[in-house]
Amino acid sequence: QVQLVESGGGLVQAGGSLRLSCTASGRAYSRLNMGWFRQAPGKEREFVTAISWSDIAYYADSVKGRFTISRDNAKNTVYLQMNNLKPEDTAVYYCAAGNKVVVKASVAYDYWGQGTQVTVSS
Repeated sequence: QVQLVESGGGLVQAGGSLRLSCTASGRAYSRLNMGWFRQAPGKEREFVTAISWSDIAYYADSVKGRFTISRDNAKNTVYLQMNNLKPEDTAVYYCAAGNKVVVKASVAYDYWGQGTQVTVSS
């Protein structure tokens, strides 16, 4: 079992920045792929970014150049640095962990955090 705890959400103006953190406990974190997904009201959950256990990063087109994912295996933590935030980034952001190959699909992840709200005002 893996437990994931997110932090760092909040309210920010358009153009601002936030950094989300997700700390894992339980199984060997360093061998897990880690992902961030988000869900806006009335919309389906969507892929944002992921980082493989081998440190390969993947991004949705909508966040490329603005968001950066990184991981610190010594701290069992994955980070999501979000810059130049836009109102359309407003959503609940979920951290996920898994070990399947297709990292951009939610079905690739077995463990999920409780989510953290990010609100971007215009």
